[in-house]
Amino acid sequence: MMNKIKIGGASGYWGDSAYATEQLLTKGNVDYLVYDYLAEVTMSLLANAKSKSEQLGYATDFVQQILKPNLQQIAEGGVKVVANAGGVNLPACKEAIQAILDEQGLVLKIGTVDGDNLMPKEAALRASGITEMETGEPFPNKLASINAYLGAFPIAAALNAGADIVITGRVVDSATTLGVLIHEYNWSVDDLDKLSMGALAGHLIECGCQVTGGNFTDWHDSCDGWADMGYPIIECDESGDFVVTKAAGTGGLVSKLTVAEQLVYEIGDPQTYFLPDVVCDFSQVKLTEQSTDRVLVTGAIGYPPSAQYKVSATYLDGYRAVYTQLLTGFDVLKKAELTANAILSVAKNCWLTPVTQTLNNIQLTT
Repeated sequence: MMNKIKIGGASGYWGDSAYATEQLLTKGNVDYLVYDYLAEVTMSLLANAKSKSEQLGYATDFVQQILKPNLQQIAEGGVKVVANAGGVNLPACKEAIQAILDEQGLVLKIGTVDGDNLMPKEAALRASGITEMETGEPFPNKLASINAYLGAFPIAAALNAGADIVITGRVVDSATTLGVLIHEYNWSVDDLDKLSMGALAGHLIECGCQVTGGNFTDWHDSCDGWADMGYPIIECDESGDFVVTKAAGTGGLVSKLTVAEQLVYEIGDPQTYFLPDVVCDFSQVKLTEQSTDRVLVTGAIGYPPSAQYKVSATYLDGYRAVYTQLLTGFDVLKKAELTANAILSVAKNCWLTPVTQTLNNIQLTT
């Protein structure tokens, strides 16, 4: 694999381990770090945060807990960063990163990818009669966010323009990796098999340690060294073929089985996986164990993308409350049930929005 680059998957969700970045920098010898923060429910949380402050609405821990302590090493190593941490407030995220760069005396270029926010078009979308894609339900009365799932080519354009750090809003999870590969190897919109391979590379590392044994059915085979679970690394060359691995000496496992389980995770039909840049067919993918914790991936096929983008819209639909209380005494389960019923009775009759709840939702622990 000549001319290969190494990309480390440093976050699978908002709240993933802040240690991943340090591990990949010190042990992984990576060229790029990519981060995924935006689960669908996360968009709701970020939209709610922005409604309270124009300085919120992005993954704040990416800035304060990830970049701030590691920017010096990132800059010195020439490592580039791509993250969808911008959430619903790219300007605030960029401003916060720039403030830390200035504070540390570092000169790095920040690129942003926007255009996913469709809230200004809410009225037009509503008038067009668009409904929920699976249930056919109409638009709710009031939406909190509307975001299109953008693809990888804008990320590549930002890197082509010299960005050292690229932040995006809503993009498909695999786009952060595919954008890097498009930039590095100058892939075009017609390189469909390569785009499908690059999308698969991104898909395999987008969920962090899931592909290195953290979400493995046979977890007992991967549990050695979980305290230092290895975050995934792909080594990819211009052909699109790549190896899934992790830093030497870290815990977990990379095998044909851990990779295969992550391959079919959340893609629907493996022969027709729709992305903005390519429609992927993973049915002919071949996994080859080269050595311990090294799996070669080949064989993804690509077809032209559709003329549509998937869009995620969120809205407020009530509230969730969590209550914890320590109880002791004789017949404690009966006491807990009585206490729970009393709490629910009060909640149902209070002036707040009526609570619909059952004991099936209450966990009693002795």
